[in-house]
Amino acid sequence: MSKSKNLDFRPNDFVVYPAHGVGKVVSVEEQEIAETMLEFYVIAFEKDKMTLRVPTHKALDIGMRSLSSPDEVSYAMKTLKGKAKVKRAMWSRRAQEYEQKINSGDLIAIAEVVRDLHRTDDQREQSYSERQLYEAALERLTREIGAVQGGDEDAAARQIIDVLMSRVVPAA
Repeated sequence: MSKSKNLDFRPNDFVVYPAHGVGKVVSVEEQEIAETMLEFYVIAFEKDKMTLRVPTHKALDIGMRSLSSPDEVSYAMKTLKGKAKVKRAMWSRRAQEYEQKINSGDLIAIAEVVRDLHRTDDQREQSYSERQLYEAALERLTREIGAVQGGDEDAAARQIIDVLMSRVVPAA
């Protein structure tokens, strides 16, 4: 276990944990487990009322990362503006792919899911599972963009919806 592979997060840093989204490092603490001292990041996910302890030496392997850069956020917004790409595969297969993208923690992949599953009022109704995946992806995207832009999730949500609605061309 080389120290150079460790990510270096400090208390009050925001981090992205792939399976849960944006959290805040509360502390870095040591704990003895099976007669071995281990160092953990203690990460709080306020909205989910959840605390997670991640071994510091495993953080990189798990896919934990810093928040996206403003450039990555702009690229995600550009991705949202694109045309929805809906594959003709069976829904169960597509749902599995969307789930993997959401849990990858990759902002661009999450933006693709939001783009592909977004529906306007005049489009066909979403199924329950489609809506669940869309809302999960939208929430992850909103939380990270909100955190990158200073913590205002409501403004981030409005910005995302505005971009999605700008794709809709009104019928003449």
